[in-house]
Amino acid sequence: MWLDPLLVFALAASAGIALLTAPAAAGLLLVGVLLLVARRANARVLVGLLLCLVIGALRGAASIAAFDAERRATRDALGPPARCQLRGSVDTSPTWVGGRTAYVLRVDTAQCDLGAVREGTRVRLGGGPDDLARGDKLEVIAQIAPIELLFNLDLPNPLPGAARRRVTLSGSALSVEREAPGRGIFAAIDRSLARVRRRIAHTFARDAEPMARALVLGENDLDPDDDAAFRQSGLSHMLAVSGTHLVFAVLTLVHAVGALLARIEALSARFDTGRLAALFGVVLSLGYADFAGGSGSAWRAAYMLSAALLARALGRLPCGSRALGLSLALGWLRDPLLLFDISFLLSTAATIGLLTLGGPLRAHAEKLGSQPARWVGSAISTTLAAMIPCAPLLALLGSELTFAGLIANVVAAPIGEAVALPLCLVHAMSAALPRLEAGLALVGSGALLVVREIAKESAAQHWLSFPMPTPSAFHLAVAALLATALVLARNAGRALGWLRFWAISGVLALILIEMSARRAGVPRGLLRTTALAIGQGDSSLIDLPDGRLILVDAGGSPDGGADPGARVVLPVLRARRRTRLDIVVLTHPHPDHFGGLLAVLNAVEVGEIWDSGQGALEGAGPVYAELRRVAQARDIPIRGPRDLCDRRQDFGGALLRVLGPCPDFTRGRGANDNSIVFSLRFGKRSLLFTGDAETSEERELLASRRPLLAADVLKVGHHGSRTSSSSDLLDAVHPRLATISCGVRNRFGHPVPHIVARLASYGATVLRTDRDGALQIQTNGETLEFSSSYPDTTTSLAWKLAPLWPL
Repeated sequence: MWLDPLLVFALAASAGIALLTAPAAAGLLLVGVLLLVARRANARVLVGLLLCLVIGALRGAASIAAFDAERRATRDALGPPARCQLRGSVDTSPTWVGGRTAYVLRVDTAQCDLGAVREGTRVRLGGGPDDLARGDKLEVIAQIAPIELLFNLDLPNPLPGAARRRVTLSGSALSVEREAPGRGIFAAIDRSLARVRRRIAHTFARDAEPMARALVLGENDLDPDDDAAFRQSGLSHMLAVSGTHLVFAVLTLVHAVGALLARIEALSARFDTGRLAALFGVVLSLGYADFAGGSGSAWRAAYMLSAALLARALGRLPCGSRALGLSLALGWLRDPLLLFDISFLLSTAATIGLLTLGGPLRAHAEKLGSQPARWVGSAISTTLAAMIPCAPLLALLGSELTFAGLIANVVAAPIGEAVALPLCLVHAMSAALPRLEAGLALVGSGALLVVREIAKESAAQHWLSFPMPTPSAFHLAVAALLATALVLARNAGRALGWLRFWAISGVLALILIEMSARRAGVPRGLLRTTALAIGQGDSSLIDLPDGRLILVDAGGSPDGGADPGARVVLPVLRARRRTRLDIVVLTHPHPDHFGGLLAVLNAVEVGEIWDSGQGALEGAGPVYAELRRVAQARDIPIRGPRDLCDRRQDFGGALLRVLGPCPDFTRGRGANDNSIVFSLRFGKRSLLFTGDAETSEERELLASRRPLLAADVLKVGHHGSRTSSSSDLLDAVHPRLATISCGVRNRFGHPVPHIVARLASYGATVLRTDRDGALQIQTNGETLEFSSSYPDTTTSLAWKLAPLWPL
């Protein structure tokens, strides 16, 4: 059954892009699969498999390259954030997120105070009427900027995911005028969706309303604490539009239509009304997936249910593996970068688990003595069958998995799927009956709040949780190969010993890969520094030759936004298998340098913190105050310039010396000019970190520390501002490499062009995190090597292969 050609070809086409994103791991998986199936599949299937892989890779490459070209052209045309008058049409189904409407506008014409926006550009906007629909013609005044893609060497490449969305600009709508309403089926769906959203907001309890919208409309707008609880407890799937929703919503109506048609004697005498109703269900499945947000899981479930209903309409028996294959094939035809839709992957993995593991596990449960025990065993078996294949994917999303999720699913599933789901779906159709609508909302709210409490209680059971390292591409490849081997061996009726052989071999391979990942995360005998891509701000990791690790700042947007500590720093540490920071250096108390530190302090062990102390005496806001409070509560030493100046610290041969502000910060002077400046020397190579030092501190360094400033690598001060990197400083440093940390969306114009030109005039290679992504520099004391995360293997191969696939 599992060598169904359609399923094999669909899996190959969908996974073909992995040959670009992770060529070594994908090649390992391909060779392993070919060896496993060589004896079970004929030559035509094998040739088809390879052909689908190549087509999938070429089609994905074309999509990535076309989007990247558009992204860069749009970025260069607009420049820094600008206010623009946009005219265009709504291009995606609007959602409600964070208290405002979110949608994508396809631009027809644009006028901006700075820069330009080309016709056809897709802009993601927040703000506007709550009843917008696809096709609406709008005139919008908006503050927009290029999208920020954070390329980091230790994290997945964000470009394929962005290419799926095809949005190159984003911002806030300041005013919106609808010039003409949209027409057609999609506009009608969106207006129906807006009416249902308003009724949910009006009738459901306030705390339950976001969950009801997630359940019915597929909108992810949960309170952050609730969202974390559902993810940590393994109950997120209960609020995602999935196969359960479609089975209940669509099949209920299909059976109702079938029963109605059967009562029409003239029709039932000539036709099989069940087959006619099934044909109606195909259309209904696809329409409901679009209505419910069009997520990857919704479309996969809709495609699979449509395949089963189409088989019924044609008078054939549905086949699970073929229906799954058809759903994957349709998904790939719709989206060549389907592999990067985590909701689609989770839905597919859970379905495969239910088809392959569900039966055997339930068979064991049926052997239990009592009926209640059999019921509980069957529920646990179903949960296990769905969760086991999803575990590697879930490890990509969080640092822990929990056994409490098994119990939580058994307890919450009957409430969520048998009570909350049907009530919410019926509520969506009951606006004409206000009392019924209110009653459904009341009971539905209660059921959802009970599920939320189960999620929170489950997430709080930390003793049942266990840490999961971020799986690498090789981890995922070996896990997929092991799963394929076990399924094929079991379907072929192989002996238990053969199954054990594959299980033990797979586990040993995973252990070896994990040992290799841990060694790579802690280089010995090398000095490695990584300027992280965190947007407009500053953050660097320094791996010292003796294995210790320094974090210099942790970014933070001056305008708020995503926490770079949680979004970048912690995921990078997790990917490197690092749970301790020996030193955290806060160069100066500005939000774009300390904004992400609180998340870091709360998640990893910290040896000591270096801080100028200016913020403690002069004040730097509540986040900075909380940082110091947390450090003191955890007994983390905080060292200032008086403790650090004039001390040369040796870290396995790497000599670190703090150069400023010495002997202490200067009161009354700006925080930038009190930045902690330090040098690192290892063998013949040296690096200089200048924080946001400006003219005044640069003059002090030149007057008192000039012989110590010479460096091969300069971390450019203040993001390449005109107030830093004076000619006098560059005369003393004379760097070979200059790194600038800045963001695409910064409104300050960093880096200033004449500063970049000045650095280049001194012979320095200038690297920027906004253009080059994370910047990694490594030395053994003799040679100096550097690399950037953009363009990476994925992007360069995509550009080379794109011409082979006509768009």
